[in-house]
Amino acid sequence: MKRWMLSILAVSWALMLSGCGYNAIQQADEQVAAAWSEVLNQYQRRADLVPNLVNSVKGYASHEEEVFTQVTNARARVGSVQVTPEQLEDPAQIQRFQAAQGELSSALSRLLVVAENYPQLKADNLFRDLMTQLEGTENRIAVARNRYVQAVQQYNVLVRQFPSVITAKIFGYAPKANFSVENEAAVSTAPVVDFGATPNRPQPVQ
Repeated sequence: MKRWMLSILAVSWALMLSGCGYNAIQQADEQVAAAWSEVLNQYQRRADLVPNLVNSVKGYASHEEEVFTQVTNARARVGSVQVTPEQLEDPAQIQRFQAAQGELSSALSRLLVVAENYPQLKADNLFRDLMTQLEGTENRIAVARNRYVQAVQQYNVLVRQFPSVITAKIFGYAPKANFSVENEAAVSTAPVVDFGATPNRPQPVQ
């Protein structure tokens, strides 16, 4: 008898949670975490390319030490700003992350401007391969960011609308921070330097 009553209570509790949006909030929360993980993976892929890219340019333009230092320092700052899924509710943390990544983007753009001045470097197979990898990675970053933005928007709607807002408050689900819109246009385009031909606008990688 007790087992039967417990089963009824368990089913009733599950139905109540489902009806008040608990399951939907959990699913949306998992989607945000997965999207954020992909954002981190793609930014890490870019950071991993930086040392080889710097060394490749340094082989032809060793006197451009200031630019190399800027890129190296920007990469170090990127590594020092870590954001876990549990910190996604903190807008200031997301802003710090975004600022560090933006600084690395700017430093890489300056490095590519330097590379434009060295025809032999532009013809170097290793450098061209690194540039191809960088462009592909920048495209993937843009796609990953867009997916994260959409996942956060869907999650935030759930935790703010009635009746799921009540469930969110009871179980401690708060709105999550999103990327600010100021630099979305910039991050959607990979750093491109015209190496003697008209550059193609990078297309999103699916």
